[in-house]
Amino acid sequence: MRDGRRASEPSKASRDVSADLTAGADAFPRCLPVGDRALLVEFSAAIDRRSHDRVVQLDAALAAAPFDGFVEAVPAYASLLVCFDPLVVGHGAVEERLAALMALGAGSRGAGRLREVEICYDDDLAPDLAAAAQASGLTPQDVVTAHLSGEYDVAMYGFAPGYAYLAGVPEPIRLPRKQAAIRGVPAGSVVIAGPQCLVTTLAMPTGWWIIGRSPTRILRGEDADRPFLFDVGDRVRFRRIAREEFDARETP
Repeated sequence: MRDGRRASEPSKASRDVSADLTAGADAFPRCLPVGDRALLVEFSAAIDRRSHDRVVQLDAALAAAPFDGFVEAVPAYASLLVCFDPLVVGHGAVEERLAALMALGAGSRGAGRLREVEICYDDDLAPDLAAAAQASGLTPQDVVTAHLSGEYDVAMYGFAPGYAYLAGVPEPIRLPRKQAAIRGVPAGSVVIAGPQCLVTTLAMPTGWWIIGRSPTRILRGEDADRPFLFDVGDRVRFRRIAREEFDARETP
């Protein structure tokens, strides 16, 4: 195995960050090998806005200045998986490069694009709305108002194609997952659990609270370069629509 290029002498700042990456199990950020072709950079053991901002910044920095052998980066709430070609570069050189990028503090891509997602809250499309209201000590309309008031951040993709985890559910309607999941939840269902919201893209089981349904297309299979509506770091705002508009959008 060999590195793709000989690294230049690292700056003091990048040496400091590199020391942080290897400081120990409880230190953050930290860098963990994942097989022979990836490193996982962890920024926190908990989900918080500051850690996710650092994930997005490092992801953007790698996109702007990839190292030799870089393959892709996969962002999550508090970590970034950095994949590389082990025939071109090794773990040590990748870790040095990541430390240098973090020391520069570069790569911020701003607030991301604002995306609009339509939602209908009619009873048959929102089977858990009344129960969510009762569990929150609110009326169903209060739950709708709270949900619409949020501005959500696309934190990561996971679980199934196009499943974008949206952070930012308003505090009054943050509910734990239901005790039991149900099967056959239709695609387009808008579900919430804790601080997270998600628009399902496939008919699948869920234990989250189903509070509405959206006709907005998240999966965009006709565009291989952009298969999903959102990018990590985008913001999402929900817009209420009437049943007539929902039915019209659902009709092919």
